[in-house]
Amino acid sequence: MSVATTPRRRATRRNAALLLGAALVALTATACNSTGGASVATEPKQTAAASAPAGAAAGSTGAAKPAETKPADAPKAAAKVGDTIALKGMEKSNTADVTAVKVVDPAESSNEYLKPADGKRYVSVQFQIKATGTQAYGETPWSSAKVVDAQGQAYGPTLADTKAGPAFQTPTNIAAGESGKGFVTFEVPTDAKLDKVQFALDNGFANQVGQWKIG
Repeated sequence: MSVATTPRRRATRRNAALLLGAALVALTATACNSTGGASVATEPKQTAAASAPAGAAAGSTGAAKPAETKPADAPKAAAKVGDTIALKGMEKSNTADVTAVKVVDPAESSNEYLKPADGKRYVSVQFQIKATGTQAYGETPWSSAKVVDAQGQAYGPTLADTKAGPAFQTPTNIAAGESGKGFVTFEVPTDAKLDKVQFALDNGFANQVGQWKIG
């Protein structure tokens, strides 16, 4: 004997399946993210010119001068806006050089009907992402970035578009070896003094988080 299934029952089962699927995705991401522990990368990637020894420039006729040595325990300069940080994802094939290109603060909305809430302002950060791994970058930069104020309060992004420039497409697809650029916008309190920009691969779930100092 067959039992008829009402539309309400089908909808309930469908919603339950969707909720279960979302829970499994969250658990998988959490499990992957917990392996090895989280780390914050603040060291900028050196360029070939910056890493070359002093006096080794092409065309130099004099003897190369010995490079200045620094104490092994000397603190390294933290990355600032404009620097590039090499980031790793949860899989070895997923790596990228990410640059916090510039910060537009405040940023003006490009939609006359969509403005920041009272007591808040828009801030737009432009990122450049170069896929350096063997796989393409196919993620949502919007969910990978955040800004942090001087008090340590973090702020996530908003979907608002601003006159700072074009936002990333959702999702953003960048072939291995190639680069892409776009803005991510945040809505923060008017009196908040922003101090840092952060970005992580795997839609923000990667263990390693890149961090740039603002100003």
